[in-house]
Amino acid sequence: MKTVLPVPESGLVALGHEPLLVVEDLVVEFAATRGTATRGTATRGTATHETARPDRCAVVNGAHLEIRPGEILGLIGASGAGKTMTALSLLRLLPAGGRVTGGRALWRGRDLLALPEPELRAVRGREIGMIFQDPIAALHPLLRIDAQVAEAICAHAPHTRWRDAMERATALLCELGVPLERVRSAPYAHQWSGGMCQRAMLAMAIVNGPALLIADEPTTALDAVTQAQVLRLLKELQMRSPIAILLITHDLSVIAESADRVAVMDAGRVIEVGTVAEILDHPTEPGTMRLVARPRTRAPRGASADSGAVTLTADALRVTYRVRGDKAVHAVTDLSLSVVEGETLGLVGESGAGKSSLARALVRLTPLESGRVMLRGEDLTAMEGATLQRARREVQIVFQNPYASLNPRRTVGASIAEPLRIQRQFGADGPAQVMRALESVGLPGTFADRYPRQLSGGERQRVAIARALVLSPRILVLDEPVSSLDGPTRESILALLLQLQEDRGLGYLFISHDLEVVCRIAHRVAVMQQGRIVEVGTAEAVHDRPTHPYTRELLAARPSRDYRVAGSATT
Repeated sequence: MKTVLPVPESGLVALGHEPLLVVEDLVVEFAATRGTATRGTATRGTATHETARPDRCAVVNGAHLEIRPGEILGLIGASGAGKTMTALSLLRLLPAGGRVTGGRALWRGRDLLALPEPELRAVRGREIGMIFQDPIAALHPLLRIDAQVAEAICAHAPHTRWRDAMERATALLCELGVPLERVRSAPYAHQWSGGMCQRAMLAMAIVNGPALLIADEPTTALDAVTQAQVLRLLKELQMRSPIAILLITHDLSVIAESADRVAVMDAGRVIEVGTVAEILDHPTEPGTMRLVARPRTRAPRGASADSGAVTLTADALRVTYRVRGDKAVHAVTDLSLSVVEGETLGLVGESGAGKSSLARALVRLTPLESGRVMLRGEDLTAMEGATLQRARREVQIVFQNPYASLNPRRTVGASIAEPLRIQRQFGADGPAQVMRALESVGLPGTFADRYPRQLSGGERQRVAIARALVLSPRILVLDEPVSSLDGPTRESILALLLQLQEDRGLGYLFISHDLEVVCRIAHRVAVMQQGRIVEVGTAEAVHDRPTHPYTRELLAARPSRDYRVAGSATT
């Protein structure tokens, strides 16, 4: 297909070597809530003022950034460091309760933070595009995705014919790897996988040829093949025009392959800026050293399919979605697998392979067209009512997006207690059970009074795991449990899962698009392509001696992880 990637107008990028965007002394504050620190540091020029704010807390605290035309600036940091809030503040898109209380963001000589709203609307999407961290939440659930891309075109080119805008939107989606059939037959966000929705967000962000693209975790939900494709597209944009990209990611392999410079955030501040080699090979700040340290978590290799009783078995499962009359999308086709107590079965595959559909089908949240799920030798698919409810105590699921799966109006304690109440097990010991569940995932009991919006990504993931554990299940279905987490937080969650497995003898179905992570934590690995299992074997065999061409393709598509880390042995 002929490329339709847009080219920024020369007037938007003819800025020489002067910075395209300069962020100075940025301070972003939110309304303080129970259990939240309220003292922050506000910086003005060369003076630093310690201010006690009883009603506000700073999440970005004097950040400085410079982005030059034609460069990719990587922005990395631990979960909760302030990366996303920095990006959102530049276009004044902060969530409710947040506001910029200091600093400037100079764009072509104008302060974005002080622009009147009509002028800022002309900048959003036209001069500065943005890919949001949660693409499913960012897309309108009731509008066709191609129409949303076309709408972005017409917003800045109102004289464009709608038919032409739709054709251009469809062509761009196809160029980004979305099958034409899926665009036409299943056009809504809820019918697409997380990775496909990410591609839709990328299309909306670049369709008007912006001079700056803010990409907040643009490859988080993508498999290695699609991730490589998206990175190639970003590079192609750069080669065709001096577009600047602020690339926010926790994946250091993406940084190593794509970025020109790297800025490191910690506790709301930029603590270190340098070239990729300087940051990854020779970090100087302790926070950077922790962030770039090599992963060490690895599952013990003693468990196998013969080491315990088979607890959960799927036999010839078929999941089909009906769309637009008689048309059907086969998400899972004749799939069989088994999970053993004390064992981790890793399931890896590209975005849209059917992994999440399989996960939901195993716990009876998605209906099966055919096949059976056996739990301890009993047919789970034939159970109804109270029998099914009791069986669900044995198998719990941790969903792909912990923030979306937690009720924003309920406290953490109320969310963890909900399974106990549904199973009518919340008695006098209920609050103590909630406290024990929090402690089992390394969180203090005080977190029971917090709300999901007050937690970092890693803390939300721990809460989601605590909610799944409160009923003492034997099997956990973990759908992308670490895909959105930074390196240190990811390692802490993986270590937690291994410890829980050792203590409780849990069986895991660990679903991920990241074959590297799966092979590190799993005893066995199953590779899924287009709704089918194409290869199963031990983690070592699949990683070192893959037999199926698709597995070899996944391994070959991974960004290079061969970077050295100074001081990693001591961090």
